[in-house]
Amino acid sequence: MSDIKLALLGSDGTGKSAVLVRFLTKRFIGEYASNTNSLYCKRFSIDGRQLNLEVFDPCSQSAESQSVPVEPLSWADGFIVVYNIIDRTSFLNAKNILQQIKEIRVDGCKGEVPVGLVGNKQDLCHARQVSEEEGRTLAQEHRCLFQEVSAAEDHQEISGLFTELIRSAAERLRRPTDLRRYSGSKSMAKLINNVFGKRRKSV
Repeated sequence: MSDIKLALLGSDGTGKSAVLVRFLTKRFIGEYASNTNSLYCKRFSIDGRQLNLEVFDPCSQSAESQSVPVEPLSWADGFIVVYNIIDRTSFLNAKNILQQIKEIRVDGCKGEVPVGLVGNKQDLCHARQVSEEEGRTLAQEHRCLFQEVSAAEDHQEISGLFTELIRSAAERLRRPTDLRRYSGSKSMAKLINNVFGKRRKSV
């Protein structure tokens, strides 16, 4: 059984935790503590294969933050980067995160690390500050998946993007030439054990 590790990244107020919980449980929960780290674990079946999925949802970045901790970037097999379509600052931060992923992971593996760019709060499109075309163009520039979603209203589009990303990560890890784990993985494992202990969230 394969282990797939994803990291969920984005600014405060993007609804990234709501997006994740929508995928894992099909439920919408509107309020989350953005100042805590969470690790979600779930057994997942895709294409007839059983996978152990772990998703690290770190503290949301403030609008002023210019960097992502190195450990999640080194530890994960794939990334979901979330921005809020009615908050342009969150989009600019997502752009910065994508660049950091590229810089940190480009020399550490053969083959690109799967990344999904998500524009959340599509249900508030009447107040959007980021066009769908801008999001799609940014995704194309970084060669990643793209989807606008509404965690508040829909599950299918979120599920589709996560499933495609997990499939890509699983296929990539099956390649014998890929380095399955990186130098930061040990420090990340230590961080997770220290923060969570036995308090991992199984869903």
